[in-house]
Parts: sequence; structure tokens; C-alpha cells
Amino acid sequence: MTFLESIYLWNIVKGMGITISHLFKRKATIKYPEQQRSFSKVFRGLHVLNRDAEGRENCTACGLCAVACPAEAITMEGAERLPGEEHLYREEKYAAKYEINMLRCIFCGLCEEACPKDAIYLSQTFAPANYGRKGFIYKKEELLIPHPVNEPEAYQKALGEKASH
Repeated sequence: MTFLESIYLWNIVKGMGITISHLFKRKATIKYPEQQRSFSKVFRGLHVLNRDAEGRENCTACGLCAVACPAEAITMEGAERLPGEEHLYREEKYAAKYEINMLRCIFCGLCEEACPKDAIYLSQTFAPANYGRKGFIYKKEELLIPHPVNEPEAYQKALGEKASH
């Protein structure tokens, strides 16, 4: 072993050369609030409960999404539509309670594939951070897409890539 090898001077110089070369390379990070990262077309984000063009809920509480979920993150309770509620629900049966536990969800998309009514889909929005566990259990009111008649701009924005399909 030579004197230079014994004091590791050559290895230190090589390491500093690598460090200095990284100063001139393109940065991998983005300035988040000003710049938004674009996601791929197959990105699976937050769940959305869909409505039809008249604003009625598509979900019929059949439970296929809950059965298909491998993480058992979806819970629902069905109820019968009452007379006079035809403007709220498409079918005679609807989901009175619909919850998704995002801490258990693995964003696999099986709930979306299992739904025969196209009532649930995974959007291009990612799950926001939260301080408590209860903040990650999304209820039906938080999952429903905005009303297409009352809030058309918010509805189109929530549809995102689904609008072109």
C-alpha cells in the first residue's frame, strides 16, 4: 500500500469530484406550490363517487366494491329510496353510509373494476396529509363528485381525465 492509498487522499478527491459534478446536473426536485408534477394516465389517486348528468348518485349499494377490496377498506350500508327522492338516487336502493379508510387502501383499483354502475373511480388527485386517523376515513359526503347542475365547473374539474372518455 502506497503512502497516498494509506491516507485515502485519492478516494477523497474522487468523492469530491462526484459531489462537484452533481452541482451541474439537473435537479430532481420541483418547487411544489409553484410547479405541479404531472402524473401518468394510469395514476390512481383519491376515490370519487360518481353522479349521472342530472346529479343523481350512481351507487346502488350492491357491495361489489367492498367485496373486491383486498384491504377491506370500504364499508357501506344500503337503504331504500323513499317516494320523492327520485331526484337524488337513480335506483331504488342507494348507499346511505359509504366510507373508505385511506389508511388501509392500497389504491389497487379493484373497486373501480368491480362496480357495475360506474359509481366509483380513482381520480388524478392524491391524498392530502392529515394529523389524525379520523381525517383519513372519508365519508360519502367527502367522496361525492360535485353536483353537475349546481356546480358545473367543479364537476368538470373533478371529472378530470374521465371527461374525455
